[in-house]
Amino acid sequence: MPSSVIRSYRYDRARHELRIVFQSLRTYTYAEVPEATYAGLLISPSKGEFFNQHIRGKYPFTRH
Repeated sequence: MPSSVIRSYRYDRARHELRIVFQSLRTYTYAEVPEATYAGLLISPSKGEFFNQHIRGKYPFTRH
């Protein structure tokens, strides 16, 4: 999963939460993320672009 923006991510199917660690090491957990959105992130050739178009500003989040 090489990305210049996203270091790693993990999806909790039971909670519909997507945890993303950015290259800056800032970590965010996005709530209410549908599994289909996570599936789109998995197959996207550009994780950062997918994040900006389909996740950022669309789901509530918590910064850790």
